[in-house]
Amino acid sequence: MTDSILRRIPVVAGLAYIEHVRRLPSGFTATLQAEPDSRYFRQAIAVVASGGKVGYVAPEVARRYYAPIAAASAPVHCPGRRSLHSDHESSGVELFLDFTEVPVAPEP
Repeated sequence: MTDSILRRIPVVAGLAYIEHVRRLPSGFTATLQAEPDSRYFRQAIAVVASGGKVGYVAPEVARRYYAPIAAASAPVHCPGRRSLHSDHESSGVELFLDFTEVPVAPEP
């Protein structure tokens, strides 16, 4: 992945999280938590910021990061930011994460 893609990992957030998302500052630190018991996606990675869940890493991205995050001995953190108005209008994405320093599984 290119550097610009690593810096723009979208967070999938439904209506259940929107109020917490809207209270976030423009820049924040996110904690990534593996959720192996998710009934929707076996490799779910929850995104927690400012004390609450704000969504999930998109499944197509989570597949490469799930194992290292689940195996980490300490919480995995990364910088996040609220989307720009133009981002939100074109994609509906509210939050982006910077995965530059997040451990990734090697490609098969």
